Amino acid sequence: MREAAFIKKNKLKWKSFETQQPAGPDELADRFIELTDDLAYARTFYPDSETTSYLNALAGQSHQSIYKNKKEKQNRFVTFWKYELPFLFRSHQRQLFYAFLIFMVAAGIGALSAALDDTFVRLILGDSYVNMTLENIRKGDPMAVYKGQGEAEMFLFITFNNIKVSFLAFVLGAFFSVGTCWILFQNGIMMGAFQYFFYQQGVLLPSLLTIWIHGTLEISAIVIAGCAGFVMGNKLLFPKTYSRAYAFKQGARQGLKIVIGLVPVFMAAGFLEGFVTRHTEMPVALSLLIIMTSAAFILFYFILYPRFIAKRNDFNKSKN
Repeated sequence: MREAAFIKKNKLKWKSFETQQPAGPDELADRFIELTDDLAYARTFYPDSETTSYLNALAGQSHQSIYKNKKEKQNRFVTFWKYELPFLFRSHQRQLFYAFLIFMVAAGIGALSAALDDTFVRLILGDSYVNMTLENIRKGDPMAVYKGQGEAEMFLFITFNNIKVSFLAFVLGAFFSVGTCWILFQNGIMMGAFQYFFYQQGVLLPSLLTIWIHGTLEISAIVIAGCAGFVMGNKLLFPKTYSRAYAFKQGARQGLKIVIGLVPVFMAAGFLEGFVTRHTEMPVALSLLIIMTSAAFILFYFILYPRFIAKRNDFNKSKN
């Protein structure tokens, strides 16, 4: 059956499940069985469809209604991090890839622009920062900028600023994803020019070993916040068979969950920048360990783990 026919056949039923309260527990149980059957069918034939995401959310609401009076083995906080957020990322791997691609293309443009125009770095980073960094390089400590503020002060400032950028990347997705594109492009340009500047000065390796101690989490989280913006913006652009208002609300809820899930990542990045990055004399092995551990966490939690629990969930359903 084509997806359009599948939706047409079941749309009124799903809408009634969504808007009308069941007459009793038996009807609620029947609804849940029907929804899981429809969800299993959609996952089989339309695995990456918005219909599948919609049915997954509707089945989840039905499940919560059934078990809302049952004592949970795990609290809501654990459930969110262990299941809800990873399932959400499994549904939006494509948006995550688009955000990453835009950021990396922008970084390449930033590096190329810095290579072709000597004034570009000053335009992007500002004269005061460039002059200060050049002076630090002459003194033999190119990363001295991270030692300029107190640890706690830097931690709070950086964490707040990063959270602000992530929410901005998400909220601007309401402008049909264009605003999110702009935030990703702007930050990518800045990173590309920033790294090329250190390459020009012959201190690329020290900069990589220092900046990416916190930058691995920080940059990854900005890209993931861009994914949240695309989730909301794409729902507005492509509502499919749903009303644009409903699709937008659904995308806004999902995107907001993603951004909220990033807050601890930004806090960890802020802690590293405030308390760890300043130790530019640390052994190379330790610096690499922190960077690789951060990268492994991002790769595992936001890409591999969502795929794993989705496959396990499908396997458990097939057994039942």
